[in-house]
Amino acid sequence: MKPQNLLPILALGFSLIFTSCKKEESTPAETSEIETTFALTADQAIADNLTEDANEVMLQVSEEKELTGNFAGAPPETTNNFLCAIITVTPQNSFPKTVVIDFGTGCTAPNGVTRRGIIRIVISDSLKKSGSVAVMTFDNYYVNNFKKEGTITWTNTSTTITTSWRREVVNGKITAPNGRFWLHSGIREIVQTHGVSSPRNPIDDIYSITGNSTVTNANGRSRTTTILEPLQKKFICKYIDRGRIKIQGPNHFAILDFGNGQCDNEAIISIDGQAPHTITLP
Repeated sequence: MKPQNLLPILALGFSLIFTSCKKEESTPAETSEIETTFALTADQAIADNLTEDANEVMLQVSEEKELTGNFAGAPPETTNNFLCAIITVTPQNSFPKTVVIDFGTGCTAPNGVTRRGIIRIVISDSLKKSGSVAVMTFDNYYVNNFKKEGTITWTNTSTTITTSWRREVVNGKITAPNGRFWLHSGIREIVQTHGVSSPRNPIDDIYSITGNSTVTNANGRSRTTTILEPLQKKFICKYIDRGRIKIQGPNHFAILDFGNGQCDNEAIISIDGQAPHTITLP
């Protein structure tokens, strides 16, 4: 199926998309519910990708500024700086530290992501030290013209055999370029599955993501989401490239499928097991 751009789909009010999902006896209320579930599923996909992008910004900065931890004998490695931002860290010699990442009026990274505005992070201790906490907030911050707001808190839950974090989004809000907005919140459990043995080079890092969340539109209509198959995020890919999420409505559900590991900007949504529809992520 030829990919459809997400914004035109939403603008059309899904009048064509749900033809295959409707039964002859479907009521207007049922149709509205299905359309809302589809829209909020697409919104959740965008929210997840923008949160993963913020995660990569934090990891890139922490590597460059040596905030991840002490790795004796591990020399710094070149990491393809894609940030094009002014980064300040205070204080220099102790924790907690405040990190300000200022993208100014905007710049486009080599991977095609355009960012503008400011990210602030308060880090209690080295980012990869078990028990450390990092709190991220945003100041007039945009990714590919989508405004991102809210607070993201990372708590390091690593053990002797895993590198992991618990990530909580509170008061998350995404505003699309056309002014439409939605809210999102929830908890994700993040486990690093590749790249642990090369801690000074994030290029080979891969993360597995599980958890639950809630997504709410501007009219206050919400859906709960549960990751059925762990999401996969590679540092070198700007999109989530694997995993499935179930988005539950009052009487209908959607499955959001990010693919089989190929790095692309497509995701697939199906309602109640009906014919899938491809969306294009920003």
